[in-house]
Amino acid sequence: MAPRYLTVGIDVGGTFTDLLAVDPRSNTVKLAKVPTTVDNQAVGFMAALAAADADPATVQALVHGTTTTTNALLERKIAKVGLITTKGFRDVLELGRRTRPQPYGLRGTFNPLIDRELRLEVPERMDADGKVLTPLDEAAVGEAAKKLIALGCEAVVIHFLHSYINPAHEKRAAEIVHSLWPNGYITAGHAILSEYREYERGVTAAVNASVQPVLDRYLSRLRLELLGKSFDRDILVMQGNGGTASSQFIALSAVNTVMSGPASGVMAAAYTGRASGHPNLITYDMGGTSTDVGLIENAVPTVSGELELEYAMPIHVPMVDVHTIGAGGGSIASVDAAGMLRVGPESAGARPGPICYGRGGTEPTITDANLALGRLNPDRLLGVDHPVTLDHVRGLIEEKVGKRLGLDAEAAAAAVLRVANDRMAGAVRLVSLSRGHDPRDFALFAFGGAGPLHATALARELGIPTVLVPARPGITNALGCVVADLRHDYVRTVNKPLSAIDDATITAIYAEQATEGRRTIVKEGVPVRELRRVLSADMQFQGQSHILSVGVENESIGVEGLHKAFAAAYFRRFGIELPGIPPVLVNLHTAVIGVRPEISLGVLATTERAPTLKAAQAGERRVWFSDGWHQTPVYSRDKLPIDATFDGPAILEQLDCTTVVEPGDRVTLDKLGNLLISVRG
Repeated sequence: MAPRYLTVGIDVGGTFTDLLAVDPRSNTVKLAKVPTTVDNQAVGFMAALAAADADPATVQALVHGTTTTTNALLERKIAKVGLITTKGFRDVLELGRRTRPQPYGLRGTFNPLIDRELRLEVPERMDADGKVLTPLDEAAVGEAAKKLIALGCEAVVIHFLHSYINPAHEKRAAEIVHSLWPNGYITAGHAILSEYREYERGVTAAVNASVQPVLDRYLSRLRLELLGKSFDRDILVMQGNGGTASSQFIALSAVNTVMSGPASGVMAAAYTGRASGHPNLITYDMGGTSTDVGLIENAVPTVSGELELEYAMPIHVPMVDVHTIGAGGGSIASVDAAGMLRVGPESAGARPGPICYGRGGTEPTITDANLALGRLNPDRLLGVDHPVTLDHVRGLIEEKVGKRLGLDAEAAAAAVLRVANDRMAGAVRLVSLSRGHDPRDFALFAFGGAGPLHATALARELGIPTVLVPARPGITNALGCVVADLRHDYVRTVNKPLSAIDDATITAIYAEQATEGRRTIVKEGVPVRELRRVLSADMQFQGQSHILSVGVENESIGVEGLHKAFAAAYFRRFGIELPGIPPVLVNLHTAVIGVRPEISLGVLATTERAPTLKAAQAGERRVWFSDGWHQTPVYSRDKLPIDATFDGPAILEQLDCTTVVEPGDRVTLDKLGNLLISVRG
């Protein structure tokens, strides 16, 4: 039997599937970047392994970041789901929170994940304290299950009122349905989210049930493909919370894989920032179809439990807090009926892709604009099917955008970049300034296939002094898969004033969550170095609807400790104190983390370095910057001497991306291969 030594991370993006394989024996890495196969991501997954010459039989650990569930939800390619709920509450998924699809006017549509005719009611009722008001009608549960089966439902949700405080009725109903249901796609709401608010908990459970069969089928196919290549171990799957979980168990809580792709990039940024001495980062991941922006303080990513994937689809499970906009390399530039230049959110995707990929694309994109302005090398583009000329790209930019605006091709391309940069700067402001953080206190961590093309321009716009570009920016999400730890999150609703709770209750809940997490990680059977816990509490002042998450040092914090921690967090966020209003403890959270073996980031920078900066220069070309055109040196980034320092303008090219250095900016290469760019004011 071949020895197993490779640690492999594979991340599926909207345009490319990226692979990073670390070989600890030779202290080398293998890389691959292949087009994503949208119809069946497993094809691109296996193609990436083949492109990197990574034999599955030699793989020790395989971690996968997937957009399967996110895409299924956004495109509504989901399973047919039924709902069994408390009598009188079948419409809870539609009542929502009195918001509107559009802020102004009366237009807009909303289609719940579960159609009304598939939402059935049964007699049962708990009160808010968990006391039984109406016993569960077990016969009605059985009849409801049979009816949903007859209606063709593949999955079912059991969602009862106040099950977060007493799940007895949901558990019994699940037992009854299991005895009748033809498969295991049964979601009990309390098992996914044991938190108050019936609407959010119901929608989260419905999301889980709707993507559970989709994810399970995909992972089952993938395991069979890998088994045929002699990989008989389990796959670890990235979750939206920034951790991984066993593929054998993740389908039970499929909702946790939503947004796993953006989460893996943030985890790689935190890992790199900690190793390179930059623990405070704003992450900027620009890929082929979108841009994801997040915030990291003290090497810890911000985690939120209040994602709304789209209108009326709140997903209240812990996820790395990332703001996404439809501005990626493939975002289409167009002029609307009012004569305004728009960039995105429509994307050319993987097929047909930007014009310059030669796959039949005819709409100008951000990538085409960068190419037209000399910022990209037409001879080094990845994934080109049929090469097209630079004149062809410029001609279509002028035809589709320039003529409508009275601009030539180059001026139109520059306008496209300015509009795109403005949109992306707005996303950075949303995760920083709007949440009380000054961007000038952070470094901008730029990655993704297109992020380093725009990073220095964004940093100058926002006053960010330093841009950090990792050694392998185009495959950073795959690196996040490699370095991510196992993680499982637990939440318990308390929803009582602090004065009505004792220390023992808080300690007991945290202890119970820790025990459940340890049990789950042991069951997964994945080797870990140690177990860690991250504790927090959701709190608010009595009478408020806004909830604030408060970090908790240990389970013995007690009532008084929570009171002080909440007051301090509230003052940091809002700058006021409210000593006369009693605080309320809403939820207690525990994240149980199984720490996986570390890898050295230095291995990513292990290449054959040139002896001097001049020797690393691959040529020069005319490039457009914000102050006009410059004859600009082009360097092979992989050949730059370690500790090299130089001033822009410059273009740095490597396999997975191109980095643009604006005139006057200073570049330093650190010992881990990261580029540190000091942005001139």
